[in-house]
Amino acid sequence: DQLRPLQILRYTDGVKWKFLEHKGPVFAPAYEPIPSHVKFYYDGKHMKLSPEAEEVATFFAKMLDHEYTTKDIFRKNFFKDWRKEMTSEERAKITDLKKCDFTEMSEYFKAQSEARKAMSKEEKQKIKEENERILQQYGFCIMDNHKERIANFRIEPPGLFRGRGDHPKMGMLKRRIRPQDIIINCSKDSKVPEPPPGTKWKEVRHDNKVTWLVSWTENIQGSIKYIMLNPSSRIKGEKDWQKYETARRLKKCVDRIRAQYREDWKSKEMRIRQRAVALYFIDKLALRAGNEKEEGETADTVGCCSLRVEHIKLYPENEGQEYVVEFDFLGKDSIRYYNRVPVEKRVFKNLQLFMENKEPDDDLFDRLNTSILNKHLQELMDGLTAKVFRTYNASITLQQQLKELTTAEENIPAKILSYNRANRAVAILCNHQRAPPKTFEKSMQNLQSKIDAKRDQLADAKRELKSAKADAKVRKDEKSKNKKKAVQRIEEQLMKLEVQATDREENKQIALGTSKLNYLDPRISVAWCKKWGIPVEKIYNKTQREKFAWAIDMAEEDYEF
Repeated sequence: DQLRPLQILRYTDGVKWKFLEHKGPVFAPAYEPIPSHVKFYYDGKHMKLSPEAEEVATFFAKMLDHEYTTKDIFRKNFFKDWRKEMTSEERAKITDLKKCDFTEMSEYFKAQSEARKAMSKEEKQKIKEENERILQQYGFCIMDNHKERIANFRIEPPGLFRGRGDHPKMGMLKRRIRPQDIIINCSKDSKVPEPPPGTKWKEVRHDNKVTWLVSWTENIQGSIKYIMLNPSSRIKGEKDWQKYETARRLKKCVDRIRAQYREDWKSKEMRIRQRAVALYFIDKLALRAGNEKEEGETADTVGCCSLRVEHIKLYPENEGQEYVVEFDFLGKDSIRYYNRVPVEKRVFKNLQLFMENKEPDDDLFDRLNTSILNKHLQELMDGLTAKVFRTYNASITLQQQLKELTTAEENIPAKILSYNRANRAVAILCNHQRAPPKTFEKSMQNLQSKIDAKRDQLADAKRELKSAKADAKVRKDEKSKNKKKAVQRIEEQLMKLEVQATDREENKQIALGTSKLNYLDPRISVAWCKKWGIPVEKIYNKTQREKFAWAIDMAEEDYEF
């Protein structure tokens, strides 16, 4: 069913569903040992590994060309976890990762990858049909008499944890998830999914106040993973809609809230001043509140409330600007947050006060934590959190940037570049960084080669046009008209390639997807598309269009966040 505006209010807080039935998860395939001719060497000598040790070795071999395997922390964590999977004899012999030679394994997996690419049309069709069969069996559930698509019904195979940024646990072994790790959630009157033969589920629950179907705890950080409904489902659509409506409610009262925290900068109570300055940062810089880390978490990551004195520097004057604050800390997923920003004078003076007589590792906001802040936010507006501020500021920034950057004179590729630039402004605000793709330089070289070839083609077409115009003076024909059209067509193609190159270069270290899918009201993007005649599929791919079906249905050209 298409999600219509009136259907969005179908689910409310409390009971989420009355009936839920599904087939459970699809587990990762069992490990297939590598052929005997593919050898592993230690200290220059061939060594046959036990199946458990060999499987973990293949995870490293598959990543041998990746930058990760050059990082000390990745190598250290991998080697430590790999040794746990070895036999006592293997542990006694394999003591130095530098002496391990995974080259043949790596070459074997590269050859397999190439073989998959070279498969015949019939072979590819056979795999496609098998995947479709599995999708039809496991990829749907029945919820309250509606067939709903399930998002991630396949459980991730074992491998090596990568993490984002310089994560301290990168390289650790992500263990295989088995039936005994799995909690199934379904209704009491449904048919409970069958576990694989000879196994049992960890637990079967009947909790209709949650929307997950399957859950388990992963071994790296101890976090709970879920199998959920597809983003295009009714419940997911309603949650998205509610999220953006909450942010729109903030828009109506944000001036009052800002006036309040500005007044609180002058409070006689230090706790109120600290709370007000933290809220200013959450509002102005889209900082996360900074939840306390879970037990066992070793990464030194912080958010606004958990900033330490060492994370900021104050400059009364810097590069022609007054009252500049420099932030430098590891945020969520160990992504570095670095920003140098001018602030209001009273904020600057308060920060000086907060830092007085403190050591570098002391808390900047020593009278504030996330619980205190969240309680205050709830008092300011029902449902208000730091994330709502991020959603509001991200959406309002996109809307403002689109108005400033888009002009009627631009063709469609140029308008899409303007859209991506607006999205990039949001991604920078939210600190959504990424490492440049390892294929970036090669893909840019390929694109530049296309641009150079197109410029040569354009030069040839212009010469032919000039010649045709000369001929036209002698005898009238359609030749010069056709040549002129060819020049115009090639000029458009060249511009499209050049816009593509600019876009790719500007986005190489910015992740646009996170903000586009999680923080930007999709109705802004859909309304922009309708206003300027841009096909929605130029902005959202098929999966994203399914996720935002409700927005595509609702948004009008004049929609204002």
